[in-house]
Order: sequence, then C-alpha cells, then structure tokens
Amino acid sequence: MTRELTKWIRRHPISVILILVIWYLSLFTPPKTELANVRFIDKWAHLLMYGSLAFVLWMEDWRVRKASPSMPRALALYIGPVAMSGLIELAQAYCTTDRSGDWLDLAANAIGALAGIVLSGMLTRKMRKKA
Repeated sequence: MTRELTKWIRRHPISVILILVIWYLSLFTPPKTELANVRFIDKWAHLLMYGSLAFVLWMEDWRVRKASPSMPRALALYIGPVAMSGLIELAQAYCTTDRSGDWLDLAANAIGALAGIVLSGMLTRKMRKKA
C-alpha cells in the first residue's frame, strides 16, 4: 500500500501540491480584504480550486497512462475531489473554531470539479486527434 501511494505521489506531483494547498487554504483563517465585498467570491474561489484540481488530476493521469481515462476512472477522478471537499467541509464544521461547513461550498466544489473534468476531457480528445 505504501509503495503504491509513493508511486502515485511521484507520478502526480502537481496534484499533490494542489491537494495540500487546498487543505491549507480551507482550514486557515483568511485575512479580511476588499475582495470579501465581491458577491459570491468564496463560491468562485471554490469553483476555481476544484476545477483546477480535477483538471490537473485528469491531465497527470493522461500523461502517466498515455491514454484518456476510461469512464470508471473518469468518475473516480471526479468523485475524489468531491469526496475531499466533503471531508474538508466536515473538518471546517467540527475541527475549527472560526470556519464553518457549508453545503453551498460543497456544491460549488462539485460543479468546479465537473467543469475541470469536462474541460480536460475535451482538451485530451483534441490533442489525441492532432497526434
């Protein structure tokens, strides 16, 4: 198990970095800025973070396997970030004093991950046709 995890980490370095950054950003107290006045800024941030994560997961998987993911694998590449999002929302609700879990954040994360999967799927299909 440890060997497989180490192998996965070596093959997916950008994904690992993004996962760690998302966990950090989700559990620390953000400073107050003028951006807080932008309507739904937190939801846009969630869409961007999880869209980027799903996109990078797909692209690194495609690079490693030299083929587009199968449907079950694509589903796993989507469910992984959404499940992580759910864990983070639970951690915010029960393990922090200044953050709270939010169902709308989970929804924004799921939509962002779906957008990342769709975009990366379209990109890899286009790249495959060119080659």
